[in-house]
Amino acid sequence: MNTVSLGPGAQKIRNLLSPAVWDQLVERLFSWAIVALPALLLILVLSAAILRIARSLLRRIKPHMVRHMLEGRPDATIEVEKRVDTLFGILQGILNVLVGSVALMLILRNIGIDIAPILAGAGVVGLAVGFGAQELVRDVISGFFMLLENHIRTGDVVQVNGTGGLVEKVGLRTIVLRDTTGTVHVFQNGKVSTLANMTKEWSAVVFDIGVAYDTNIAHAISTMLAVAQQLRADEQLGSRILEPMEVFGVESFGASEIIIKGRLKTRPAEQWTIGREYRKRLKLAFDEAGISFPFPQRTVWLREDTKGLLPTATPGQDDG
Repeated sequence: MNTVSLGPGAQKIRNLLSPAVWDQLVERLFSWAIVALPALLLILVLSAAILRIARSLLRRIKPHMVRHMLEGRPDATIEVEKRVDTLFGILQGILNVLVGSVALMLILRNIGIDIAPILAGAGVVGLAVGFGAQELVRDVISGFFMLLENHIRTGDVVQVNGTGGLVEKVGLRTIVLRDTTGTVHVFQNGKVSTLANMTKEWSAVVFDIGVAYDTNIAHAISTMLAVAQQLRADEQLGSRILEPMEVFGVESFGASEIIIKGRLKTRPAEQWTIGREYRKRLKLAFDEAGISFPFPQRTVWLREDTKGLLPTATPGQDDG
């Protein structure tokens, strides 16, 4: 009887398909499921539990921190809440990274991967990144001090490098703004050269009211103050105004108008709503008081020696 000799490749395939190999594989999988799988599940469950407990603790701590920061500042509730939300958001992100990193290292160790070379390599990579990523380090340091000094919070309306918008996110590396058109702007903290916060502690709407030159200035100012007082007495909008209106007086003389400057202090981010309502009421009050808003006009003066130079119609000549 003739026998057929198998090549090395076919022999390996035959060995892999042999029952002994599959029995050994099933035995190893069974052993891993008994020994290693419970440890992996325990790591995942503990990580999720730690994060859940941490979030619960942060939610419980938040009201106490807000009350502590509000001592002596009862009118700063919104400001304090925005600052606490920003700080707690960053703290939650840092906690997620730490717990996730530890859990990943434990999982790698339990599945038989030596993490010592990984940690050593991470140290070398971190050192290289520290030298090469100077912008990243600068961004993180700048962001840390901006948060520490309470310059910006989530929910503020700010101008960063000349671009205005609502702060949607403040991190250690970037600031995210969304403007009125819905466009999202992202700024690196280390490259923020100018930062103007329009909603910190209180806001204000400034009015430059133009009136005609023949207007009684005292009457116009009294009307402006009366409209502001009526607005403060409004049930819905009055609580948003912090102080009586300030009228600074005549600001400048324009080509066809006299500018009267005034200001209303409002709660943070309420200046635009109050400003629109005040202007509407002021227009109605000016109309009722007979105070006219100016419009572009020009007065022409004729000298006596130029009157004869003007064309005149001769008697009996048609004007056309």
